[in-house]
Amino acid sequence: MERGDFIRIEYVGRLESGEIFDLTDEELAKREKIFNSNMKYAPAPIVVGAGLVVPGLEKALLEMKVGEKRDVIVKPDDAFGQRNPSLVRTVQGKLFTHVPVPGQLVDFGNLRGRVQSVSGGRVRVDFNHPLAGKTLKYHVFIKDKIDGSTEQVKTVLDMFGATGDVEIDDKAANVHARLPPQAKEKVSKLVLENVKGVEKVNFVETFSKNDDKSKS
Repeated sequence: MERGDFIRIEYVGRLESGEIFDLTDEELAKREKIFNSNMKYAPAPIVVGAGLVVPGLEKALLEMKVGEKRDVIVKPDDAFGQRNPSLVRTVQGKLFTHVPVPGQLVDFGNLRGRVQSVSGGRVRVDFNHPLAGKTLKYHVFIKDKIDGSTEQVKTVLDMFGATGDVEIDDKAANVHARLPPQAKEKVSKLVLENVKGVEKVNFVETFSKNDDKSKS
């Protein structure tokens, strides 16, 4: 593969203990009793070199070709980094809008952490990534490569859980899809940096009376 290639991959990510932390296979998720009905199980679309997977896995993908399977071991420095003790902090309980409990995920601005303990109005929160300091083991398969600017733009939409019609006209991608403003910025950035021949992204939104009826 080369940087900028659009591909779909199937993978299983495990810790050294064998515990699965991520996967694309619905049947395996059910067999392992980790199936989540809120998850989408399907080959994952990515742009090689765009930082959409951990660096260690990305390095392996650059060495692979379509149809190839590989087992990849990724050390912490090429995954989610080493654990940082300074990211384990004590927060006043009154800052929470709910009663915190150990194991709960919490958000503080741009920081997301997991509650470790609650004692005397003080809450100990670990803001390290849950996989920080972990060696990861991937079994990855490059299912196919996605060519053509129209299909590549649709693939970027798919990465954000969106669908819509796409027309390429005079170096502009006209995208008929509704997305939040932040998602539009991210979609545009990925398209402009990776889809050859596209120099502008236009979002076209259509509203009708039926939209109001569906909300009532």
